Amino acid sequence: MKTRKKLTRPSSQVTARPLVTTSPAGTPNPLEKQEPGCPPLGLESLRISDNQLEASSSQSFGLGPHRGRLNIQSGLEDGDLYDGAWCAEEQDTEPWFQVDAGHPTRFSGIVTQGRNSVWRYDWVTSYKVQFSNDSRSWWRSRNHSSGMDAVFPANSDPETPVLNLLPEPQVARFIRLLPQTWLQGGASCLRAEILACPVSDPNDLFPKAFALASSDPLDFQHHNYKAMRKLMKQVHEQCPNITRIYSIGKSHQGLKLYVMEMSDQPGEHELGEPEVRYVAGMHGNEALGRELLLLLMQFLCREFLRGDPRVTRLLTEMRIHLLPSMNPDGYETAYRRGSELVGWAEGRWNHQGIDLNHNFADLNTPLWEAEDDGLVPHTVPNHHLPLPTYYTLPNATVAPETRAVIEWMKRIPFVLSANLHGGELVVSYPFDMTRTPWAARELTPTPDDAVFRWLSTVYAGTNRAMQDTGRRPCHNQDFSLHGNVINGADWHTVPGSMNDFSYLHTNCFEVTVELSCDKFPHENELPQEWENNKDALLTYLEQVRMGIAGLVLDKDTELGIADAVIAVDGINHDVTTAWGGDYWRLLTPGDYMVTASADGYHTVTRSCRVTFEEGPVPCNFLLTKTPKQRLRELLAAGAKVPPDLRRRLERLRGQKD
Repeated sequence: MKTRKKLTRPSSQVTARPLVTTSPAGTPNPLEKQEPGCPPLGLESLRISDNQLEASSSQSFGLGPHRGRLNIQSGLEDGDLYDGAWCAEEQDTEPWFQVDAGHPTRFSGIVTQGRNSVWRYDWVTSYKVQFSNDSRSWWRSRNHSSGMDAVFPANSDPETPVLNLLPEPQVARFIRLLPQTWLQGGASCLRAEILACPVSDPNDLFPKAFALASSDPLDFQHHNYKAMRKLMKQVHEQCPNITRIYSIGKSHQGLKLYVMEMSDQPGEHELGEPEVRYVAGMHGNEALGRELLLLLMQFLCREFLRGDPRVTRLLTEMRIHLLPSMNPDGYETAYRRGSELVGWAEGRWNHQGIDLNHNFADLNTPLWEAEDDGLVPHTVPNHHLPLPTYYTLPNATVAPETRAVIEWMKRIPFVLSANLHGGELVVSYPFDMTRTPWAARELTPTPDDAVFRWLSTVYAGTNRAMQDTGRRPCHNQDFSLHGNVINGADWHTVPGSMNDFSYLHTNCFEVTVELSCDKFPHENELPQEWENNKDALLTYLEQVRMGIAGLVLDKDTELGIADAVIAVDGINHDVTTAWGGDYWRLLTPGDYMVTASADGYHTVTRSCRVTFEEGPVPCNFLLTKTPKQRLRELLAAGAKVPPDLRRRLERLRGQKD
């Protein structure tokens, strides 16, 4: 048998979209025609199941053909069940990797990567391609000019995706990749995606291909910055009475961070009405969240006009803020590369190279140090922790996108939020940072662990993909074993996360939703992704009704008291009232003793029962000014002190003496 030649590391970089094939003799042959690209068959998105992938051999189960999926990520340990590619045995001199499309398909191209590994370098540098309708009789892809087998240049590093379009698309059921050469000293390892278009089957000889569709007439495509602005404007023009577009700031390159506000009274905070938000695109290459929010604003507008009662109630009982692109600079980088060629990390960071999800102030450390010293909550508050001094300095490494979001959080009394990411199928909740310094992972719950677990379970439990019991894990952890939810720090520690900052600096409870195995799904997969997430997006917003809500008022004037503290016995985390005296406190069902306090007022404690009925449960407070506060206000106004107040003050002074 012919032994495959192993190559040294190529001296030149293989382009991401090579325009030549290579003959067996090594002669470059210009492609005469580049056919329009077909969408991905679905190796990365898991539409292709494990049993549709085969190989000539495998070094181990963790390096089996089911691991040969584009962008699949390995675990930290090589040799486990979750390695980062398909790798043939070293003694396999005729290796091949095979995909069964399940029905006749028009194959047009292949995208490949090397092995994802912390410890090894393995990638294929060239390969041939075969096709079959029965997996027994095969024909090869050939060059037009020479008639010889086409040899396709592959990878020159482990991670950069390399696209090869076939000289001529082929209709078949099976496709095989046959590695010809690979890195010297390495192994024949690859990850792949196949580009393929469906073909008609008039005789119904094969099972129907899975249809990616939605009944909602929405704009299912990827939107760059210009197209996103245009779409948001169209939604506003269609529903001007329930929408408002505003910007919270600019990216490092000057792109505006646009927000779509949706409410029956856009532009104003209505007393007693909670504020909720969705944030997407913190990592620019995780594009699905961006498109889901653009779809959500279209859907809410359309269904409100149609009189849908669920949507109407959402828009009349809360104010919804949708930020589809927190990192527009990173997204533009990823968008230019395209869904199959962007890889795992390109576009993740902002233009300064900052990971925005590690860029918020670390408020966990000062809180935990104060707790260890017994200073919380009497000396150091357990909520609304101030920004550290280092973080406010002009030369602090704080991205403009991060600063814009922090100021946004301060301006609006958000109650509930979700941060939409991609690359996994799981919902993670705070804390995201481990309490033990330098621990890579450690269960680190908040005092509101029951609420966060409920919120996470609500989204995971109504997400179609997460509830698919037949699906395989995305990468190297099976989150379905724990209901597709996890404490963020117990997954991997993230200092400076937006979730932790939101909880410790504001009243807002926020979780992270990892929406899909594929960070940047092809636009033909967007209808199905919308169906997977539509009900979850709506149901999660409805959870703002869970718990208690009410007003804290001055008993004499009946005016709202801003910044009053709402404390719940047994939960070491308080919230505060908004400027009108209204508050919302998310709680799971149960009986609670709740205390309202404010500077210059006597504290009031009352019991509040949260039931399983849809809430929130009203829990209002009337606070009476202390004599000292009343005296301060009278003296400030230049009025005389009433006799009863004077006598009361004299008694208090006598008690102190």
